[in-house]
Amino acid sequence: MRAMTREEERWAAVCARDAAFDGAFVFAVKTTGIFCRPSCGARRPLRRNVRFYESPAIAQLSGFRACKRCKPLEVSAKHARTAMVTRLCRLIEASEREPALSELASVAKLSPFHLQKVFKAETGLSPKQYALARRSERFKASLRSSRTVTEAVYESGFGSSSRAYERSSSKLGAPPRRFRSGDVHVRFTVAGCSLGRVLIGVTEKGLCAVSFGDSEAVLAQELSSRFRHVERDDEGLARFVRQVVAAIDRGARSTLPLDIRGTVFQHRVWQAIAKIPRGETRSYAAIAKAIDAPKSVRAVAQACGANPTAVVIPCHRVVASDGGLGGYRWGLDRKRRLLAGEAAGASRQVRSFGGSRRAP
Repeated sequence: MRAMTREEERWAAVCARDAAFDGAFVFAVKTTGIFCRPSCGARRPLRRNVRFYESPAIAQLSGFRACKRCKPLEVSAKHARTAMVTRLCRLIEASEREPALSELASVAKLSPFHLQKVFKAETGLSPKQYALARRSERFKASLRSSRTVTEAVYESGFGSSSRAYERSSSKLGAPPRRFRSGDVHVRFTVAGCSLGRVLIGVTEKGLCAVSFGDSEAVLAQELSSRFRHVERDDEGLARFVRQVVAAIDRGARSTLPLDIRGTVFQHRVWQAIAKIPRGETRSYAAIAKAIDAPKSVRAVAQACGANPTAVVIPCHRVVASDGGLGGYRWGLDRKRRLLAGEAAGASRQVRSFGGSRRAP
């Protein structure tokens, strides 16, 4: 499938009156001398009369005047919503207790129902889920520095140990006491593949790390910075090496169990990425829409960058909306080679199927 060019994507946004693109660009109409937001409700102009500009200021310098209907010189509703939700996030993070939905709604001057809807559209989480995720992160940090688990429980804002254990075990990948004492045991090995050296880390539950690099020492040091107790085990991880290298070199699908830690939002992004078929790509915006958080494109990109298991969760298949590669934690050259290999493999498969149908 051919990726749309940047201008094609912008024209599609104008045709759809997509408010998600407000603030990203403006379009101007040569026959009227007016420039508008992508979401403007005015009659759609002919494509040949439309020009796109990065900002209202550039459009004005080019001789166009602002539309009186959509008022592109004013702060967009989208930016106002983003600023409001950001303010509420800071309020939740700073509060010692979880603010009630009604309190947040009062600050935002919205009904609780409307606030819940807007907050989830911007962050991918409800206010309650966001507060819980932040509290769990504080609990994880407190476990490393507090003298006891009980002390960490109350420092992070949980009302009781049972609530902390119930809410945090799945996020930590181990019971809190084990996490604090460093009993999470990670075995690792480093192997060669078509993209250089690859480190593979495994807990008792499953694969926790797949990362590329040029230096075994640097890869091992990075793993040690994430886990206290790591041990090299080349022979014991042979099965994991075979599957991971096959996924990298031949695009084979991994069936290995995973033990990866992340926020609720990150896990939703990773699950959506895992569904992208080999040989295909999706934009960051498409992933955001797939998880019901169309405003969270930047957060999706950050979740891709936080993916701890390269190729197994194929974040290399997520690209920019303009067809560019976007970013990649392990280098754009590796991303380019992975995509090229998968595209070539998919093409060979299609030709093979075609040949099978023509065979007698």
